[in-house]
Amino acid sequence: MNTADQYLKAIYLLQRVEDGPAATGALADALDVSPASANEMIGKLEDRGLAEHEKYKGVTLTDDGIVRAREALQTYCIIERFLANVLDVAEFRAEARELEPVIDDTVAERLDTIIDRNPECPDCFDAETDACCYLELEPETPAD
Repeated sequence: MNTADQYLKAIYLLQRVEDGPAATGALADALDVSPASANEMIGKLEDRGLAEHEKYKGVTLTDDGIVRAREALQTYCIIERFLANVLDVAEFRAEARELEPVIDDTVAERLDTIIDRNPECPDCFDAETDACCYLELEPETPAD
């Protein structure tokens, strides 16, 4: 997965949450980049035919952009579930975000065989909680 895929995934999730175009500021916040960096990548995605940006309205993905975003989200889900469910990594979200840009399709496919991915993936990903609904997490217990 590359940086463009991370942007596509973030736009896709923001569109789901906002039920419309993803605001550039919200995209920059989600990816922890400057608004200028977000605008630059949005321009590149437009040039590739993956997104459309309307000033003051936001960015939406084209059909090709949606396909790529869903593939990127599926890879992220695989990484997240592997770290949380198989390796029991406490900070699995932070680790998944770090690994996301360097995991290629071959590694993702191999991890997928270990986690036994649900066929509804990536629709299993809840944009509001930023997590796959199939994570096997221990419920948090209140501190004494």
